[in-house]
This record gives sequence, structure tokens and C-alpha cells, in this order.
Amino acid sequence: MIEVRQLYRSFGTQLVLGGVDLRIDSGESAVIIGRSGGGKSVLLKHLIGLLKPDSGEVLVDGDLITKMNERQLLRVRRKFGMVFQGAALFDSMTVAENVAFGLRRHEHLTEAEVAKRVCAALEMVDLPGTQKKKPAELSGGMRKRVGLARAIIYEPRFVLYDEPTTGLDPIVSDSIDKLIIRVRDQLKVTSVVVTHDMRSARRVGNHVFMLHNKKIYAHGAPEELFTSQDPIVRQFIDGVADTKEEIEL
Repeated sequence: MIEVRQLYRSFGTQLVLGGVDLRIDSGESAVIIGRSGGGKSVLLKHLIGLLKPDSGEVLVDGDLITKMNERQLLRVRRKFGMVFQGAALFDSMTVAENVAFGLRRHEHLTEAEVAKRVCAALEMVDLPGTQKKKPAELSGGMRKRVGLARAIIYEPRFVLYDEPTTGLDPIVSDSIDKLIIRVRDQLKVTSVVVTHDMRSARRVGNHVFMLHNKKIYAHGAPEELFTSQDPIVRQFIDGVADTKEEIEL
């Protein structure tokens, strides 16, 4: 379980999160939607302790991580896999080296054991036999899959996705969504997905949170949120700019 209580975070004089409350239960597939620059990725980084709030609390499995030091946070972070927006692969490394990077640093495994874990992770994301390729040889969708393989090789309890379908065409996006669902169901992980893609939010989420005006403005099952008649929710889901924004653009 992940719980956020009255989370505040500013950068300089700019308030980004202004009293965020949310709860994600074990096994859920939670989706966080909201406007660009609205604090979604900042919130995601608080869940894993990469950022500390100005005030408020983040609890993971009942442990208050906002008061932990770096050594204590390392133990908590082992429960998480993180899939970054741009995959964040090392260009000079092969696929196998990228996937095994963290594993070699934190696990005392033989090379044979590492190779076996890498192979299993790549099989899970439908990339068998790609161990010797470099990131430059892969398509955008394949790079996202390698990033996911690196995230799940630890066998984490939580997987966080930051804009997993950004820059991908609709067909590849659909395949990434199906992969997120497969990883959730087969590995029994809790998924947290930050996305602007409303089709993706409908497909992968069973609980959707909308971040608006620095707080969780609305949340619920996808069918509840996507049929909401609330004007702010409706405006975002339909992608309609108001008159003031049109003039500014």
C-alpha cells in the first residue's frame, strides 16, 4: 500500500504540490492524470523517496519514508521498479548490460545467475534474444520495453511508470499498455502510471486520480471519471482549451 497525506512541495517560490492526499492499495493499477507541469512526475518521485516534501507524509507498506535517511530509503526503494519517460538507457551498454545494471550493483549473483534473470526479464517484455543489441539499434517502443525489463528484474512489489506511451504511435502504445497489464497480473505488482494518454488511462487503470490545481481534484474507477459531468474533469478528458488559454496561445 502507498499512502500520501497532505503533501506540499515547492521549488523556490513556485508551489507544485499543495496538499495532495491519495491512497493506492496493493495490487491496484493506479493512473495519475493531469495537465503538463501540474506536478505528476514530482508526485511520482516522492513515492520512491527521490524527492522530499516541504511537509506532509508518504507511507509505503505502513513505513513513513519521508523521515528516512538515504540508507533506510535504499531498503524501501528495492520494493520499486521505475520506468522513466525516455527509458533512460545507457547508450554505450548492450541491452543485457542495461537490464542487469542495478542487479550487479546490489545483488551477489554469479554471471550465470545474472544472465538467467536478464533472459527472463526480456522474455516477459517480448524481447528475447536482444541481449547484445545497443539502444541505438532499437525502436522507441523496444527501448521502453528494455526500460521495463530493467525495472522488473528485481521482482519489485511496485512498478512506477512515467509517461510510458509518450512519443509512440497508437499501435505501439496499445502494445505497451497490454504489457503493463501483463506485468501487473503475472508478477502481482502494484502499478502507478503517470500519463497524458486518455486511451491508455482507460485501459491500464482500475483507479484514476486527477491532479488539478496542485491537489487530487477527483478520483475513482475509470468508468466513473470518464463519464463525470464535472466541468473541470470534462474539459481535461475532452482536451478542450478555455477561451483565455486560446488567447494566450
